[in-house]
Amino acid sequence: MSIHAIATGRAESMFLPDIERQAETIRTAVKGRRVLAIGAAGSIGSNTAVVLGRFEPATLHVIDQNENALAEFVRQFRSDANAPDIPDFRTLPLDYGSAAMRYLMQQERPYDIVLNFAAIKHVRSEKDSFSILQMLDTNIVKQARFRRWLAESSPEARYFSVSTDKAANPSSFMGATKRIMEHVLFDADIAPGFRGEVTSARFANVAFSNGSLLQSFENRLARGEPLACPKEIRRYFVSLEESGHICTLAALLAPAGHIAIPRLDPREHLVPLRGIAEKFLEASGYAPRLYDDESAAKAELDETRGAKRWPLIMTPADTGGEKPYEEFVANGETVVEIGLGSMQAVTHRPSPTGNLADVIGRLERVVAGDGAGVDATEIDKDRLKGVIGEIEPDFLATHRDSDRNLDQRA
Repeated sequence: MSIHAIATGRAESMFLPDIERQAETIRTAVKGRRVLAIGAAGSIGSNTAVVLGRFEPATLHVIDQNENALAEFVRQFRSDANAPDIPDFRTLPLDYGSAAMRYLMQQERPYDIVLNFAAIKHVRSEKDSFSILQMLDTNIVKQARFRRWLAESSPEARYFSVSTDKAANPSSFMGATKRIMEHVLFDADIAPGFRGEVTSARFANVAFSNGSLLQSFENRLARGEPLACPKEIRRYFVSLEESGHICTLAALLAPAGHIAIPRLDPREHLVPLRGIAEKFLEASGYAPRLYDDESAAKAELDETRGAKRWPLIMTPADTGGEKPYEEFVANGETVVEIGLGSMQAVTHRPSPTGNLADVIGRLERVVAGDGAGVDATEIDKDRLKGVIGEIEPDFLATHRDSDRNLDQRA
């Protein structure tokens, strides 16, 4: 069993049959075209760029602030036996909301396909108002700014920006900001003059992706540390390869104005994190030994390791934003078929309040930090939650608040 199959239960990508059936349609859309991929040195973006690269674009520009991740992406891309020699292949260490990014777009010829993977994507980032403010900037304000730049420089491009399953009935600030990102993505008034088709995709968790809980299993075992996972939490999982397939299908084949979702059944595919941790340890040659006490798990590690057992700390699910299970369809949304065996879609439903542009404008002034009528003492979680509630009123009820955060847990 491969390491990804421990989480997904699948030996190969469930999306591969659709990729193969639609190969000529995808090739027609990509071959000889100019492709821009933002935030694409991470797990999802890099795997999507590798898939798209196989369909022979003339240009592939990859943007990411993480220079080390860009270097590793180039190694991954150049090592792909199926990747053609792309005439204009470049990686650039840019913030997609920066002046440098805008200058690049102004100097380059228009792009045909633009994919955006940039995000603050961890629920743990709602631990304080400053992290939440950065989340609002990255997930919402820069998205709106970038859409306006895209309308200026590539008004006919097909545009895709990745969302998350946590955007459906969000319980966390991260999920709520990605839900608002969906509104920014599909609101024509945000970027007047943009005429291209726009799509998105809500994701399951990507097994063993960078920064994920499952990747921490590998890292902690390698460092000789106890593993930890929350009790009674279930999640959907896809593999790294599947993440690239999902975005390729959603970006190129989903109908405009829709958010693609994987065809995963909660009865079959919603799996407990504890079970994955136990299978991972067993595949690594250890029987799990469960602990509730972090100190005891660390103190007894040498003893348990000698007996071919490994400590697994089961932590309470009591932190801010944490949801016991994930879902892809929000209350009031409509699911539609899009001609794919592995995916469906939901039709985007606009914000019920109709004041998206006004709130985005105020957020832009706040994150600019230039003192434009903003008192620093007003930047607290409750006020920021209220701002989100002006666009997504349900968040005021669905948010799971707590005085504990993931930095306080093993």
